Amino acid sequence: MMTEAQDIKFEEETRLEIHIQAQLGGRVRGLRVVRRDNGFVLQGRTPTYYAKQLVLHAAMQAATLPILADEIEVDYAPRGRHTACE
Repeated sequence: MMTEAQDIKFEEETRLEIHIQAQLGGRVRGLRVVRRDNGFVLQGRTPTYYAKQLVLHAAMQAATLPILADEIEVDYAPRGRHTACE
């Protein structure tokens, strides 16, 4: 069973994740918001640096605490090109 503090932390993380996903319409995969004592850490993957910027902006709009780290990774692969060596 979760303590009241854990429950509040989970609710904050979930609320922020839902807000970001609603703003970005699926442009971020594996989104995870981790609540630390003094702020939030953003994790996930986006196809472009622009989408990464949008994630950060959406998080800053809705967060009740500072964004401590943006660990969003950009999976950029130009169209028609493969990223793995063949």
